Amino acid sequence: MSTEPSVVHLILGASLPVQIVLLILLVASVASWALIFHKSSLLRAARARAKQFEEGFWSGGSLNDLYDRISRDTRPREGQEAIFESGFREFKRLRQVEGRSSVELIEGVERAMRVTLHRQIERFEEGLPILATIGSVSPYIGLFGTVWGIMSAFMNLGNAQNATLATVAPPIAEALIATAMGLFAAIPAVVAYNRYSTQVDELYGRYDRFTDEFLGLLQRQIGGQ
Repeated sequence: MSTEPSVVHLILGASLPVQIVLLILLVASVASWALIFHKSSLLRAARARAKQFEEGFWSGGSLNDLYDRISRDTRPREGQEAIFESGFREFKRLRQVEGRSSVELIEGVERAMRVTLHRQIERFEEGLPILATIGSVSPYIGLFGTVWGIMSAFMNLGNAQNATLATVAPPIAEALIATAMGLFAAIPAVVAYNRYSTQVDELYGRYDRFTDEFLGLLQRQIGGQ
């Protein structure tokens, strides 16, 4: 009674180059999923913090009180909190400088906020190039393993006296596992990269709108003095 070889037996019986390819793809897949879970948690928390901050900011309270509360907080500032803090700190500093016009004051505040904004976005973008690389390269790595495995199978077939489907199928099957593994590593990485890139762009737009709205608020405050 013959038994069909399992996937594990096919992998263990594969040639060394194919096994190396499968190991590389396994490591890439594990790294990809680790990044996927990390980015999902990071971006979800960033959206929640943005919503919470916007509700507090537009509640009508004093900007000085909000700045003092954020400055006293021992937690690291993130998102709009960090952008607001850097902008309002620069605003308070420049107001104490003699001879500063309102235009120079607003420009200085905007520069400080833009620097912090881009730093926040850079933090969200960390790891996305890795997902893009895994998504684009993994299928080709898997294809290399498949080509190598099929080539080895046909070379062994040429040395065999009796060539039957039973002797050809297992080596080709183990070679095709490399293609399947390449797709298994690539597809989640591509989907996650596209999804998280869109979410980072949405956060950038949200932070950018807040920066413009805050600058407009400061301009009206300066004009009313």
